[in-house]
Amino acid sequence: MVRSAVKISLPIMFGFVPLGIAFGLLFQDLGYPWYFASLMGIIVYAGAAQFMAIGFLSAGLGVVEIAMSTFFLNSRHMFYGLSFLESFGNWNIRKLYLIFGMTDETYALLTTIKVPDGFIKERYYLYITLFAQFYWVLGCTIGAILADVLTFNTDGMEFAATALFVVLLIEQWIIVRRLLPFIVGFISSIIALVFFINHMLLTAIMISIASIVFMRLIKGSQS
Repeated sequence: MVRSAVKISLPIMFGFVPLGIAFGLLFQDLGYPWYFASLMGIIVYAGAAQFMAIGFLSAGLGVVEIAMSTFFLNSRHMFYGLSFLESFGNWNIRKLYLIFGMTDETYALLTTIKVPDGFIKERYYLYITLFAQFYWVLGCTIGAILADVLTFNTDGMEFAATALFVVLLIEQWIIVRRLLPFIVGFISSIIALVFFINHMLLTAIMISIASIVFMRLIKGSQS
């Protein structure tokens, strides 16, 4: 089961490790000890929020402002977790960790894969989630430790996350084969890009969520 979880999580590794290295390199510019980057990967474990925190910390923003911005940016994860509450099994430490470890990439992977016969689903999901966070923490640690050694230009390294999402998007299309969710996401992204470019990610997410909830309400009222 462990070997299968490693194999199935490799696409996340190829995205998380280089992106984590980029975070570690940028984080060290703030002057904190290297292990702070590792701790952020363990405790915060939110790629977009961690990169956002670098800008906030360099600008001298307070804890309250950072906490509020992080909450709204990652509020989409609440909807991810709701769809897996039953799949994660009984309420225990394992389930709490699975909820904590639900990132965009993990969610996309867990909704795409088929649990092999004979495997315990909850344990299989746990291994995948653990490996995904391990890849991220590993990348953050490598980047932070080698910040003074690695002098190459890190511009463009963030594209690793984009490439990862493209792969996961293709996998989602192969499994789902429903055009509407992709249309909603595309239109929401265009609207956010045109009118809210400084907060594109958060705006696109909120528009997508609101659109899906609205369509569900209409469908429910008609049934």
